[in-house]
Amino acid sequence: MPDFAGGAEKPRPGKIALRDQLLAARKSLTPQTRAKAAAAIQAVLKDLVRAQSPTMIAGYVPLAPEPGGPDLPEVLGDRLILPVLLPDNDLDWVRYEGPDTLRPGPRGLREPIGPRLGVDAITQATLLIVPALAVDRSGMRLGRGGGSYDRALARAGRAYTVALLHDGELLPEVPAEPHDRRVHAAITPAEGLSDTADWTK
Repeated sequence: MPDFAGGAEKPRPGKIALRDQLLAARKSLTPQTRAKAAAAIQAVLKDLVRAQSPTMIAGYVPLAPEPGGPDLPEVLGDRLILPVLLPDNDLDWVRYEGPDTLRPGPRGLREPIGPRLGVDAITQATLLIVPALAVDRSGMRLGRGGGSYDRALARAGRAYTVALLHDGELLPEVPAEPHDRRVHAAITPAEGLSDTADWTK
């Protein structure tokens, strides 16, 4: 699930231009390239989940151009909560019970059905997988401007936070606003898991 622009921020022109560039590049990827990238990212995520044995994972259902593939929830296992977009662009959370429990949501999203756990349910997650358009070498994440995941990341507590990217989206620097949040790591098809602690050494 991406962040959606909806008045949450008034970004600088450079931020807008970079978003447009990254979104255009994603749209140009062929279905075969997207599928290959998703398989590579999912393999890394499976290893990460095995290594960390998280008590709860917070993830999302990627849209077609996004890294990770539409079947990403199946990879993340049975300790997974998924977001539901609220009218103010904040995120509620629902426990994932399988692909048959996903339904069409606003703005083309696929969202889980089931009891709402509240926006603070994310504080129970020890692994948080988030969408991003880009991440820089300090871990600064560039979303779509809606602020959904900046709010989620602010509540994430001690969760290990990982953004999923296509190749070419791990950048030396991204423009940032005071509310923007960093992630601990990023996964790309070519480089696998890249930890921000290693980038800043």
